[in-house]
Amino acid sequence: MKEKFTFGSIAGHLWIQLIMLGSILLQTFMVYPNIFYNIPHSFEVGMEFMKVAAPNTYFPPLGFLSIVTGAVAALLVWRHKSTRWWVIASMLMIMLEGSASILFEWPRNEIMFIEGADVHSAAFLKQTAREFLIVHGFRVLCNMAGSLFIFIGFMKFDRKR
Repeated sequence: MKEKFTFGSIAGHLWIQLIMLGSILLQTFMVYPNIFYNIPHSFEVGMEFMKVAAPNTYFPPLGFLSIVTGAVAALLVWRHKSTRWWVIASMLMIMLEGSASILFEWPRNEIMFIEGADVHSAAFLKQTAREFLIVHGFRVLCNMAGSLFIFIGFMKFDRKR
């Protein structure tokens, strides 16, 4: 019974990670091109579009859920040495991605979308957007690595079952 619960926890973490990966890729290739194409005007249009829901209403709870499911999976696979480190590596990647968001992107979000052109020049907003997109690229790589690591861990656990 414990083996089934462990399998379910790893599968759940994999599922959440893949949702996160798909979401961040959607944001990268569909949302961000529309937000960053004509700074600062596109910021205003983007904010108008995201009045009801925005990435900040979606990603923090999903990231937290990924950390929780990763922690549960890590605890349950601890005795499976070949799986343990892949699950932990996945968790570390998502925590690194979340830390980059909190430390670098959230302050830039405030500059670009809260303060905006009322407070900052267009040149400063363009520079801030470039910095934001560089950190976003790092986040995408972390998310891809975290998804790959939990997938490998899932496969290793499944083979041992």
